[in-house]
Amino acid sequence: MRIGGKLYRSIWVREDNPGVVSVIDQRKLPFEFTVCELRTVEDAFRAITDMVVRGAPLIGVTAAFGVYLAAMNSSKEEFEKMFCRGFKPPGKEKEEEGVADFMKSARPTAVNLQYAVDLMMQEVDCSGSREGMIDRLFHRAMKLAEDEVSRCRMIGEHGLKIIRELYKKKKRVINILTHCNAGWLGCVDYGTATAPIYMAHDAGIPVHVWVDETRPRNQGSRLTAYELGEHGVPHTVIVDNAGGHLMQRGEVDIVIVGSDRTTRNGDVANKIGTYLKALAARDCGVPFYVALPSTSIDYGMEKGRDIEIEERDGREVTHVAGWDEDAMVEREVRILPEGSAVRNPGFDITPGRLVTGFITEKGVSKG
Repeated sequence: MRIGGKLYRSIWVREDNPGVVSVIDQRKLPFEFTVCELRTVEDAFRAITDMVVRGAPLIGVTAAFGVYLAAMNSSKEEFEKMFCRGFKPPGKEKEEEGVADFMKSARPTAVNLQYAVDLMMQEVDCSGSREGMIDRLFHRAMKLAEDEVSRCRMIGEHGLKIIRELYKKKKRVINILTHCNAGWLGCVDYGTATAPIYMAHDAGIPVHVWVDETRPRNQGSRLTAYELGEHGVPHTVIVDNAGGHLMQRGEVDIVIVGSDRTTRNGDVANKIGTYLKALAARDCGVPFYVALPSTSIDYGMEKGRDIEIEERDGREVTHVAGWDEDAMVEREVRILPEGSAVRNPGFDITPGRLVTGFITEKGVSKG
């Protein structure tokens, strides 16, 4: 996708140095465009935990490159310790079972992280050549990135059919509401929920996107609005709780959201507030779709209640960051009284019964 007219992906390997993995620092968008360089497994771990990168597919790809970087930067002894025995990562009090467990502990909710690390570990052969294994890990990580792009592109193709049918029926601009950022910034390229939107726009179908600001980290207003604007897609940012009001007024034709983990029975873990959008959509008769790659489906988990919901730092609620136009710097200010308690779950569970359909790279299935 484009930033300033130039094509980018959200993660790439430097052409002149295969030991450097570059990512766009999403914490600084839309005010600053900064590229971070990951050179070690610890760099990849911190990029995920500190939300330099976010979005389930991108988290998985970043973790895969983290495993590769761990092998590439290791001596023979370190390699055996990280991949074939336990090791104690910097900042950790106890010894982990290996680099795989270290990477998996970065964030708990998105299933793509576990999927990607397990995929990488299939290339590990402690009895074989370390150099050969490093090469295999590199190509496996690169293939995973390409596979995620392909999956998102197909999600876009299948979702485009839904938007096209709506346009044929309504013969006017199609108003789409999305929640948080399920765009290309979090998915290497295309995005999940945004892929059908981009393809509809590029196909000449008039679309308009209602962008939830998505407190507490404002990933909708900071990231989704940014990338839609860069691609020229008409959009309007709204406060999180305005979605139901717009649905009641008939100003939303379809809701499309992403997923960090979907269980076998169709329950969806996504950014906090998604459940409320699904309830409003059901009450107002608005179709509610979840766009996700098959890598975000956890076939080993039956129900959403079994998903571990990440509890994030309360400072995300007590403070808000914004751009000081006079000083040309980003500033953070407190918005809550000092003594007020804070609860900050990062995700909620939308029951499968509220989902109209799932858009995956394989097609559209009913909820």
